[in-house]
Amino acid sequence: MDIVVFAAVLVAALMHASWNAIVKTGLDRFSAILLMTLAQGGIGLVLIPAFPLPAAQAWPWVVASALLHMGYKLFLIRAYEHGELSQVYPVARGTAPLIVLLVGAAFLGEALGAAQTLAVLAIALGIMLMALRRQRIDRMPAKALGFALGTACFTAAYTLVDGIGARLAGTASGYTMWLFAGDAIGITAWALATRGRGAFGRLAPAWRSGVTAGALSLGAYWIVIWAFTLAPLALVAALRETSVLFAMLIGVFVLGERAGPIRWVSGALILAGVVLMRL
Repeated sequence: MDIVVFAAVLVAALMHASWNAIVKTGLDRFSAILLMTLAQGGIGLVLIPAFPLPAAQAWPWVVASALLHMGYKLFLIRAYEHGELSQVYPVARGTAPLIVLLVGAAFLGEALGAAQTLAVLAIALGIMLMALRRQRIDRMPAKALGFALGTACFTAAYTLVDGIGARLAGTASGYTMWLFAGDAIGITAWALATRGRGAFGRLAPAWRSGVTAGALSLGAYWIVIWAFTLAPLALVAALRETSVLFAMLIGVFVLGERAGPIRWVSGALILAGVVLMRL
């Protein structure tokens, strides 16, 4: 992976961790995700005229990706209803790069070398280790595990779709803006169908946080989609998930949170994967 792409994806991971750390909307999870998605879609719509249209062959991938992003968010919400964030999120995010690694090698001709494969495995294992607590395995409710693994499948699927779609589009930026606009339209339709217009009224007090979250999230994934056009998908997918390590470091050194031995071991594994990937 080129050093510029490598550094850019690490910046994207830091952006992803940052908006998770600084944005506190006070909303329930569905409302928070709805607000952030609307902000992303609004920014995307504003920026669409600044970039070329994606090539015709990329449009089915744009639509598929928007639907997969919706599925990811809805499954993540359900996973949080049945389990704790500290266990659900590492399982959901750590499993996805492994799926991308296998599918990329089997169907996209993106077989990695031994060192790169070990790097992806180290990052994924480090992330999943964060699901352990108090130096033991706490039993994760079956429904939470099922929805977390479902979320991982959606994450892997939209990663693969976006990698292929952005390469076909001929414009990573144009592809990104249309994707976020489509995702926002889909989530809006879902919210209206399941919760009615009242779902939007409660968002107004937190609009500043929503715009902040949406801008950082869009910027982070914009970088990632650009990187998909220049590097193997599994490497980008794994490096993107180092946001978990950044989130831990922000929590410890900025927010004053405590980190037990397991979290430090997890962080060391993720860092080792990053170093190995660069080497």
